[in-house]
Amino acid sequence: MSIHIKNGRLIDPKNNIDAVRDVYITAGKIAAIGKAPSGFVADRVIDASGLMVVPGLIDLAARLREPGYEYMATLESEMDAAVAGGITSLACPPDTDPPLDEPGLVEMLKHRARTLNQSRVYPVGALTSGLQGQELTEMAELVDAGCVAFSQADAPLTDTRVLMRAMQYAATFGFSVWLRPQDSFLAKNGVAHDGEVATRCGLAAIPVCAETIALSTMLTLARETGVKLHICRISSAAGVEMVRVAKQQGLAVSCDVSAQHVHLSEMDIGFFDPNCHLIPPLRSQRDRAALRAGLLDGTIDAICSDHTPVDEDVKQLPFAEAEAGATGLELLLPLVLKWAKEDKLSLSDALAKATLQPARILGLDAGHLSVGAAADVCVFNPDAYWKVEPAALKSQGKNTPFNGIEVQGKVRFTLIDGKLVYQA
Repeated sequence: MSIHIKNGRLIDPKNNIDAVRDVYITAGKIAAIGKAPSGFVADRVIDASGLMVVPGLIDLAARLREPGYEYMATLESEMDAAVAGGITSLACPPDTDPPLDEPGLVEMLKHRARTLNQSRVYPVGALTSGLQGQELTEMAELVDAGCVAFSQADAPLTDTRVLMRAMQYAATFGFSVWLRPQDSFLAKNGVAHDGEVATRCGLAAIPVCAETIALSTMLTLARETGVKLHICRISSAAGVEMVRVAKQQGLAVSCDVSAQHVHLSEMDIGFFDPNCHLIPPLRSQRDRAALRAGLLDGTIDAICSDHTPVDEDVKQLPFAEAEAGATGLELLLPLVLKWAKEDKLSLSDALAKATLQPARILGLDAGHLSVGAAADVCVFNPDAYWKVEPAALKSQGKNTPFNGIEVQGKVRFTLIDGKLVYQA
């Protein structure tokens, strides 16, 4: 099918394009930008006047809840949410039930996702069997099945010898290891940042050193083994500075932050709002400012949704008992746009954090609209305001700290491999 997207403002961070340009798509690829290729006949014309045409978003952390947690969300509901949010590719952590530690499970998930003909799903395999932190998984077999990296998700790996061996094995074959820095002993039973809000509210706290101690271990072992290390969901000023120094020293390390942590702080917990119970916890306003500074100077490579749909019953419990996590697939684009507006950043630079940079971390040739590239395209209205409320979200998870907030930026069309998979 041939598609002509006309009169849209094309923003492509890789090719430094920010101008009104037409896009011509044939056989699932970008056939031309600006001027139609010879003999081009469009089967469909999309008038993007007043709209922005950008590469499809790429999300580094989206829990699809299958297999095992279908009562929280289904693959169908979350893939619908992804394309409604303009997300054309996503990585899913291995903390399913059972965890993604066997090739058959990975192949099943990939097959289920392919049959839906929506967003591309890139499974992150379990680093250890059952995420128990004891025995390494068969990483090579998991890569053959479709895994793009290896992680413990939020499961602790307290045995540093096992972690070192995992990194050595991964480094030998060029696999990436994705880790979220948190010392499980220091964070035990904690639900909020160790600051004045937790003290005032009587909430069990997670100190910043829970992140920095774990991060120090990870960076030291990465330096020792030469593994490609990705730090997931950095949350503190001290953590950002450690990653900054590691990068300056030439360490092969990348880093991401959740969209929630870019905008919120411990002050947003307010009157024990369980929607603000997140992992890692929302930290101080100083930490939030450092996260934004890290995004601006390139210390933090990407913004992800950290999409974690949970059952409404377990989210409505008292703050300390409520399950942690927030839905985010449909909010990633508006929150990136909000950050760009507040920090007076160009849309091209802001969108790179959710398109080109995540693609590089995943090792994909994606996140751009070069001629010959796969036609994964998001067309959105930057001036459309909409209110975040349960009825407005396609995700089965309605749990978000932004409920009731008006956001700017609404996806109108999403194309994957040149096929129109979403239209509003």
